[in-house]
Amino acid sequence: MTVISEEKQLLHLVFGGELTSLEGMQFKDLDKLDIVGIFPNYAEALSAWRAKAQQTVDNAAMRYFIVHMHRLLEPG
Repeated sequence: MTVISEEKQLLHLVFGGELTSLEGMQFKDLDKLDIVGIFPNYAEALSAWRAKAQQTVDNAAMRYFIVHMHRLLEPG
């Protein structure tokens, strides 16, 4: 049984991939993007982002991002 929280969900997407250059924001291969997941709040998204960033620290071109989905879903 799934329990629905009464707290307002502020959804965040964590994803990453290898960039074509260290100066840009273009991904080398969109088919290889790593979608880490969607999280119900920033704290959980940040924890997931940190874990992935730490796992890929040896690859300078690998970058992970947090997208504030709630801002896209409810602008303003």
